[in-house]
Amino acid sequence: MIVMKFGGTSLGNAERIRQVAELIKRRDESFIICSAMSGVTNSLVDISGHWKAGNREVVAEIIAGLKKHFELTCYDLFDNEKATLEATSIVSGHFEMLTGRLGEDYSIHNENWLLSRGEIITSEIFALYLNSCGISVTWLNALDFTVTGSDGEPSVTDMRQRLSAVVGDNPSGRFLTQGYICLDHEGNTSNLRRGGSDYTATLAGAALEAETIEIWTDIDGVRNNDPRFVDDTFPIRELSFDEAAELAYFGAKILHPACVWPASINNIPVQLKNTLEPDAPGTLIRSGPVRKGITAVAAKDGITVIRVRSDRMLNAYGFLSRIFAIFEKHRTPIDVITTSEVSVSVTIDNDTCLPAILPELEKLGKVDTESAKAIVCVVGDVLEQHAGRAGRIIDSLRHFNVSMISYGGSRNNITVVVPAEQVRDILRSLNTFLFGSRSKAGDRWMISQD
Repeated sequence: MIVMKFGGTSLGNAERIRQVAELIKRRDESFIICSAMSGVTNSLVDISGHWKAGNREVVAEIIAGLKKHFELTCYDLFDNEKATLEATSIVSGHFEMLTGRLGEDYSIHNENWLLSRGEIITSEIFALYLNSCGISVTWLNALDFTVTGSDGEPSVTDMRQRLSAVVGDNPSGRFLTQGYICLDHEGNTSNLRRGGSDYTATLAGAALEAETIEIWTDIDGVRNNDPRFVDDTFPIRELSFDEAAELAYFGAKILHPACVWPASINNIPVQLKNTLEPDAPGTLIRSGPVRKGITAVAAKDGITVIRVRSDRMLNAYGFLSRIFAIFEKHRTPIDVITTSEVSVSVTIDNDTCLPAILPELEKLGKVDTESAKAIVCVVGDVLEQHAGRAGRIIDSLRHFNVSMISYGGSRNNITVVVPAEQVRDILRSLNTFLFGSRSKAGDRWMISQD
């Protein structure tokens, strides 16, 4: 069994859907995961915001536009009247339900139900199209097998049990379902957050003990730097699981941060492929030793730095655990941490709970915060057996305002915290220093010893 996940841009219009169908046709046994069509989730988020604000007329206007978008896609996609009528009937039925639900009062449960509609409608239309083309596929509802625990995280073991009952009793070699959406532990519709279809794919791959997991997008794998800011980037042909996890967590947009671990612990290779160039090599993520050299640079903005200073830290034990307990209480993850004898600095990328966190931290010491920061991460074989390599990387940033450095916690990265407005220049500078004029070794570039 091969898991194939297709993102929203890969299913963005009738032509793209036809291209994806040809890819699926090549595989007799596959578990296919769909995102919502490109732009649909954004429209649903807009609807939710106006619903919450009580802007009923705006909600109705966006709903009408979204329904028309799906209908036009159906007219473009299907080439016979019967299938077109069936597809548009699917759309009409869902939008009747949508209109009815939007007549109720806003609630977070209603919002999550609303946000699930993009994947549900897209996958039903796609399944109908595949079957109409003679590509036999069984449609599955992800809400039947993707369920989170009280901690908000899904379980591979639980998914395996639920999927075995569905897949094992079905003679079809192909299954099609939705990414991103799930049920919470109370049975309410929920989701795995934006980009969560990648996470669904690797969870399903682990649950099904898949041969490989393919994540199809509209770009040719992971690149060595952010192509939005840096011109001369190149694709990385191979990554270790550890490197992929670091890049995903610290800003590489092609991967959901949580998606690596289910594949890693089950040793299932992940292939990142391009639907527009299906025969291109893409990026292979697998277990195995990291080859020598620097792999890539990634950045994440929207970072807040929090510093706690207290003389009580000196020669004390348990102080850091008290700080961490406050963030855990408010379910706010910490990205980067640095410490000294009397102070600790941490970064967070979600400041929603900051007003509640700060008063509790102030009981432990003097607290300062800085917003509008960014994390820049250099990933690769940074540390062991390469004397001076990390020092040269850090020294190359001497003209920038580096406020935190995290180094040594992992042999795979050096992380710095910088002003967000300097990220573009830092990425370009690192690209020149690390990759610009160095000798190429496979897909990695060596820092000279000069």
